[in-house]
Amino acid sequence: MAEGYCVRCKAKKPIENAVEETMKNGRKAVKGKCPTCGAVMFKILGGKALSSPTAATPTPPAV
Repeated sequence: MAEGYCVRCKAKKPIENAVEETMKNGRKAVKGKCPTCGAVMFKILGGKALSSPTAATPTPPAV
């Protein structure tokens, strides 16, 4: 379960109904609700999402 910071409660809490999303710039994020006040919580995760499995493997140089 992801933990995020609620701006309304001003405390770290577990994100309820967490859904992983990919932002426009390719980064992963988790979006959900605060279990106490119901405000939207959003946490940006580290690293970029891969667009395709072949993008991760470099091509060998031509000889």
